[in-house]
Amino acid sequence: MSGTTSTRTPRSLQARLLVTVLVLVVAAWATAAALAWHETDDEVSDLLDAHLAQTAALLRMQPLDELDEDRLNEAPELDKHQPRVVFQLWHEGQLLARSASAPQEPLTQRRKRGFADSTVDGKAWRVFVTQGRDKDVRILVGELQSVRDEIIVASLTSILKPMAWALPLLALGIWWTVRGSVRPLGQLGRAVAARQPQSLEPLPTKGIPPEVLPLVTALNDLFERMARLLATEQQFTADAAHELRTPIAGIRMQAQVAQGAADSQERARALEATVQGCDRATRLVEQLLQLARLDAEPAAGSAHSTPLADVIRPLVAECTATAQRRQQRLVVTEPLPTPLHIPLPEPLARVLLRNLLDNALRYSPDGAQVRLQVTQAQGKTELTVEDSGPGLTAEQQARLGERFFRVLGTGQTGSGLGWSVVQRIARIHRLQVATDTSQDLGGLRVRVRW
Repeated sequence: MSGTTSTRTPRSLQARLLVTVLVLVVAAWATAAALAWHETDDEVSDLLDAHLAQTAALLRMQPLDELDEDRLNEAPELDKHQPRVVFQLWHEGQLLARSASAPQEPLTQRRKRGFADSTVDGKAWRVFVTQGRDKDVRILVGELQSVRDEIIVASLTSILKPMAWALPLLALGIWWTVRGSVRPLGQLGRAVAARQPQSLEPLPTKGIPPEVLPLVTALNDLFERMARLLATEQQFTADAAHELRTPIAGIRMQAQVAQGAADSQERARALEATVQGCDRATRLVEQLLQLARLDAEPAAGSAHSTPLADVIRPLVAECTATAQRRQQRLVVTEPLPTPLHIPLPEPLARVLLRNLLDNALRYSPDGAQVRLQVTQAQGKTELTVEDSGPGLTAEQQARLGERFFRVLGTGQTGSGLGWSVVQRIARIHRLQVATDTSQDLGGLRVRVRW
């Protein structure tokens, strides 16, 4: 049985903001309504209780001597709201007087002065009890609890109704505000989507809100870096095509010479030149691939380290054979007693040192001396490669690292990429590379420090 996974589409920023703000507003509104209900209930209850007490005080001031205890006195109803509040006058268990809507039974059995809640004939009452001028007279003033609830609900409704009408208007205002706030993001997205792939012009920043400005600035920086990278790649591609054309043309020419050679010696010389052209093209392609891989790496340090002796020994042995063909001498100083490491992976350490030694041997004359030395002082390690060649001027040293830059008049073949590889490795792994003139040998001196 195969299961299917569904990808949930995330809600838009506008929808999330709108839902979040509306939920908070509704929650705040409900909390305010609950607090208003509680406060209104307390205030109105206190006010109505005070009204009952005030009515009882007025009744207490009335003379009761003329009341006939044998005849029930009923107060007339003078207003339609009068039945909401009733009173009873009791003397020694006998009802002396009451309001027309008051029940025959006592509103409460409470004797002491104060408020009481009671139920008479299935109706809930709020009653205030006090004594008359004659201590044997008990005054009861009551109000139906349902009437009190109606008053509280009416008071609360008068407060909450405007708030209820304002809530949709507030929601509409929030929607309009959120929509207007995220509109610049939508405009920015449409502007980026409408751009052509080759268009790397910066986006306009005029009228952009401060919250969106960092995004636009970051996009403009990205476009600028992409433009520089594209220009560099285009120039690199053009230079690489030009540099590859030369060895390929030489290989073709030597192959044609070999085809038309009249004797074996001429054919052998042409084939040897063809092999040399292939070697030159192979080295050029290798350096191009090295640069492409290095350009793809971020400019950050490496956690790898490689023992220098593991790199120097095989490279020196390899380069010594090359140097002997031109009677050159490759000198390596005695290693330090403590093992030294270079903060590079072993393949990059080999590439770095190979390019330094190859340049020193290639551009030094026959019989020249090339010296490799490693020193350590004050916590820093320095690798030095110097030669007894003609050296370079300060202007030529400043241009080292430019891709396909070569010093003319040396009579040596090369692509000018070796120094680009060295400086790119140093930049990625935070090595310090400096060049000057060797005080001992007179040629170029290269110092790599870490």
